[in-house]
Amino acid sequence: MCRLLGVVTGTPVPLAESLGSHAGAFRELSAEHCHGWGAAHTGSAGLTVVRHTTPAREGAEFAELAARETDAAVLHIRLASPGMPLRAVNTHPFSADGAAFVHNGHFLPPDVLDGLAAEPQGNTDSERYFLRVLALLRDHEPPAAIATAAAEIAGQAEFSSLNCLLLTEQALYAYTQHDPDSPVSRRRGADFFDLRYRVEPGRVLVGSTGWPQDGWQVLPQRHVLEVERKSLRVAVHAPRPYSSTMD
Repeated sequence: MCRLLGVVTGTPVPLAESLGSHAGAFRELSAEHCHGWGAAHTGSAGLTVVRHTTPAREGAEFAELAARETDAAVLHIRLASPGMPLRAVNTHPFSADGAAFVHNGHFLPPDVLDGLAAEPQGNTDSERYFLRVLALLRDHEPPAAIATAAAEIAGQAEFSSLNCLLLTEQALYAYTQHDPDSPVSRRRGADFFDLRYRVEPGRVLVGSTGWPQDGWQVLPQRHVLEVERKSLRVAVHAPRPYSSTMD
């Protein structure tokens, strides 16, 4: 399984400043989640994505990322599914059309969404999840697109978690849904797949568990957190029925 972290500040500041102590704590989780890491952040050149197959705590690349100025970013450290190749193309974030996506969890079979979106470049279920969200964005607003893709997966596959972050030109979105009876949840504990967020003056943070998060709120299951990048307005969208082409 993997760990996720996202931040929105409204105005560009060094990522080390916007994340504060969470940057180092998140990086240290790569002692366990050691199969690579990646990040997507915004800047004057638009969306920049970096992906590495080495642990985040090794080398200078993570520190170099933390020095970059941005108003929004998503970060991912990877613990690959057994047998999954450790290749850059399988490393999060996945990106296209100005959007970036990171996922924590897995679902089987991974090809349950094939035929409903573009062909993946790599081997992961996570990239397929993103491509389905991307296809749904043609006809749906992001909260509906994410929730619809998750509902399609949950209706057709076994899954541990469908937690994800989606960064677009307008907002950062977070979605959480996990199976409390999955082997991972039973082994790691009921709160392992919680997504939590914290709203502060000048920044909003959202992330997985695994490091101190005093004052963070738990995002309810099957809800979508939306953080507007310009205004930092925060909305939590409750579950609602969405139509699916898989019906």
